[in-house]
Amino acid sequence: MAVIFVTGMSGTGKSTALDGLARRGYRVVDTDYGDWVEVAHGGERQWRADLVDALIAEHERSGEPLFIAGTVWNQGAFYPRFAEVVLLSAPLDVLLDRVATRDTNPFGRTAADRDRITRDTAEVEPLLRASATAEIDTRRPVAEVVDRLAALAGPPPARR
Repeated sequence: MAVIFVTGMSGTGKSTALDGLARRGYRVVDTDYGDWVEVAHGGERQWRADLVDALIAEHERSGEPLFIAGTVWNQGAFYPRFAEVVLLSAPLDVLLDRVATRDTNPFGRTAADRDRITRDTAEVEPLLRASATAEIDTRRPVAEVVDRLAALAGPPPARR
């Protein structure tokens, strides 16, 4: 079964997509929450490699599809272990509108946060696009985004 990595800029809908996948019975991990991330030298966020490695190894034993979401500077080190690397994207004005109005994550409410999103969209998103195996425009309805992601992993495991 597949490990699918979902990445993208703040406001693209990673958490929303994972929520939709979880409701369909898929195992999902949003690395924006919990102990998955630490701050590296230079202030950049990076995955705690030991935890992400253990998560993927556990998945490999379970044989169930797994969706992992996040955007951190060291994610590329794990790309060989992902069946797909999916970039969720939307135009910058859409991202800025979403982060200004969401109530699930405070990032994006300050001018400094919005400047960071603008800078990252110009500098980081092209790098993510170049290494992605698929890209989904999240201006599409959420159900369609979730359908496209689910199709990459196959059916969710049967629950007893």
